[in-house]
Amino acid sequence: MAKRAKRAKTETLALPVAGRVAIGAMAAAALGYGLLPRPASIQPTKKSTAHQVLALSTPAPARTPTPVHVPVPVPAPVSAPVSIPSPRIETPKAAVAPARLDRQVVDYVSHQTPGTVVIDTENTFLYLVLNDGQAMRYGIGVGREGFTWSGEQTVARKTAWPDWRPPSEMISRQPYLPRFMAGGPGNPLGARAMYLGETEYRIHGTNKPDTIGKRVSSGCIRLTNDDVMDLYERVKIGAKVIVLPATSAHRSSPGTPPDAAFQTPDQASPSQRS
Repeated sequence: MAKRAKRAKTETLALPVAGRVAIGAMAAAALGYGLLPRPASIQPTKKSTAHQVLALSTPAPARTPTPVHVPVPVPAPVSAPVSIPSPRIETPKAAVAPARLDRQVVDYVSHQTPGTVVIDTENTFLYLVLNDGQAMRYGIGVGREGFTWSGEQTVARKTAWPDWRPPSEMISRQPYLPRFMAGGPGNPLGARAMYLGETEYRIHGTNKPDTIGKRVSSGCIRLTNDDVMDLYERVKIGAKVIVLPATSAHRSSPGTPPDAAFQTPDQASPSQRS
């Protein structure tokens, strides 16, 4: 009996000691756990439903970007310069030749061979005989007082857009003239020229159509460029040219060197010509 009581007392004393040891171990473990770094909180993973998977696999519709309005600075209005109308200048109108000087077929009784040229110096007409009853009539410009002539010649040669070399007699009176001028629209001989015999007289065009019907040349016969081109195609080399005398003008020999076709009137008297 005494032994059992002693054992029970021993067990009773041992239990508190074991409990104390256990409590101390637990306290040490808790202290060590508190000193350890705490892991980040882990969020619980949610299971994706079928609708969520479908929504993730389907691309989201593109969103239309909202236009951004950037203010643009408006320049200040600039007053336009006030245009002052220039004074009107009346353009001088070109002289219109009388209708009688237009190229036309007329009745003309002649016994000359068709193709013959007859120059009526007095009335400023040139006739190209077509047959024994008709002729083509052209308005012409003729030599001024002291530079007319009459007689017969033939067409020795023809030239398109001829060059111009003023004769020495013209240069002696008008030394400012060029010694040579190439053919072209500005040339005084115009678009065509038909040279008469061995003289320096010619039937030619002009760059001044307002001189047709007047006495301004130095003996040559001039036509408008349109008319001289028409005549140029009709007249043959070797054709006869008859220059009728002018009743109111000084007559000189066709062999006298002329002053070609320069447009400027020359006031030289007949005695100054060679």
